[in-house]
Amino acid sequence: MTAHPSLPGEVVDGAQLRDRPASWPVVAKENKYASAYLRVCLDTVETPTGDRVDRVVVKPHGAVGVVALDDEGRVLLVEQYRHAVKGRLLELPAGTLDVEGEPSVDAARRELREEADLTAEQWSALVAPYASPGYSSERWEVFVATGLSAVDEADRFEREAEEAEIRQLWVPLEQAVEAVLDGRVADSMTVAGVLAAHARGLGRTDRR
Repeated sequence: MTAHPSLPGEVVDGAQLRDRPASWPVVAKENKYASAYLRVCLDTVETPTGDRVDRVVVKPHGAVGVVALDDEGRVLLVEQYRHAVKGRLLELPAGTLDVEGEPSVDAARRELREEADLTAEQWSALVAPYASPGYSSERWEVFVATGLSAVDEADRFEREAEEAEIRQLWVPLEQAVEAVLDGRVADSMTVAGVLAAHARGLGRTDRR
């Protein structure tokens, strides 16, 4: 590692960039809230300098999202109401890991079927960011789904609550990227998935 010649910090080779495991000692823990979806804890941790600080930790089940691409390079976004932000947000089909023992890719298959009335022949992992590691342990797993087929009308999932009014919108991936960068689409899992898919060169019909 080399010190930056004029600014604070070190200059490193990109190959060295990697999140590293670490754990400060937890000297006290208090459970504050629990539901079917998450737990909230208050941890007292000891820093390397010996100080003790309180940290709230939210522990959801985790979630999966799906970048579903059709044969023309269009990505599916679903529009649904989100009460916490008082808006109808455009998002990737997504959902929580709320079935015990269910593999993440199977949860993604289930969410694609339930929210988008779709199945897919090909699945691959795309990106797995933490949602907000300053206070939450939640990690998202985003998959790419291709080789799409519509679920028969008689076999479609009956959606309820917010999902009952879902709109399913197809847009060229590059236009979805523009909407993200312009701030018109702000859901963070969708931002991560759309930009990662574009960076990987997906959705480019001229590559086939």
